[in-house]
Amino acid sequence: MTAVIQLARGTDEEASDVKLTRSKDGTTGTATFIFKEPKCMGSSGGEITGMFMIDEEGELSTRNVNGKFVNGKSAGVEAIYTMDGADQWDRFMRFMDRYAEANGMGFTKK
Repeated sequence: MTAVIQLARGTDEEASDVKLTRSKDGTTGTATFIFKEPKCMGSSGGEITGMFMIDEEGELSTRNVNGKFVNGKSAGVEAIYTMDGADQWDRFMRFMDRYAEANGMGFTKK
């Protein structure tokens, strides 16, 4: 199974950017996803109910999803996934490895 992200069930999306932060002690982390032109906000899109990251291990999800609008038109979606503890971080990173490989994304450390 390929790793996919959905904002509306059944509609696979491509993240334009993903930013990761992690506390120094490794106990918490966040991933901020930017979707510049999500398919779900087009004419055939469904209802955004969260962000669902689906792969062969199962599903990770967040309800922290916000639409961006400029002059009444869609300017994208931002979703924030929060991780508490090393186990959740490790699981998220395994998902991101699969998602990055499937979508030609790379990792740049600042």
